[in-house]
Amino acid sequence: MRVIYNEQMADLANLLGEMAGLAGQAMEQATQSLLQADLGLAEQVIGEQDRISVMIAEAEEKAFALLALQAPVAGDLRQVVSAIQIVADVNRMGALALHVAKVTRRRHPAHALPESVNGYFAEMGRIAVNMGAGAKEVLETRDPERAAQLNQDDEAMDDLHRHLFTLLMDREWKYGVAAAVDVTLLGRYYERFADHAVEIGRRVIFLVTGVLPSDEEIETS
Repeated sequence: MRVIYNEQMADLANLLGEMAGLAGQAMEQATQSLLQADLGLAEQVIGEQDRISVMIAEAEEKAFALLALQAPVAGDLRQVVSAIQIVADVNRMGALALHVAKVTRRRHPAHALPESVNGYFAEMGRIAVNMGAGAKEVLETRDPERAAQLNQDDEAMDDLHRHLFTLLMDREWKYGVAAAVDVTLLGRYYERFADHAVEIGRRVIFLVTGVLPSDEEIETS
């Protein structure tokens, strides 16, 4: 019975890692579509969402089956509950990449971003992709130290997100309301993507150690 449980948990962990990797890839493609006003690439991201949705449903089914059929307790229960929460985080990461692609499609053939902010979003995209890859690695290795490092990338994302607001509030902003709305929404999508990657890291730390760290504890680890 124990062997079966371990095999099922390993299958679920591998599936979660694969999903996190796909979310990172989706954000990479969505960012390219955004910066290049590439409708074909945006449509590719949107089309791939069905695949991620199927995997999300499969992961949820596996997790709830473990709860119902294995009746885990103590550390085993912690693993299953953490997995269910991670499914939700990965799902949101994929959805946020989808939102970026949809902005590209909505504004096509025009660019959604003013050229002056392209550099900021290129860097936010780079950080988001790295964090998606980091979340995948953490889920596969269950390394609490690597999980804590995700918060450092999130700090860089937060700095960029805050700076976008200083640009929007500047009297020199000359790109109109529609562009300001797009920049605000897109900045939020990237910032939230990073937040969910950090949450995955926190849940992995909880899974391994039994202690859910606070943001302050992650920052000083």
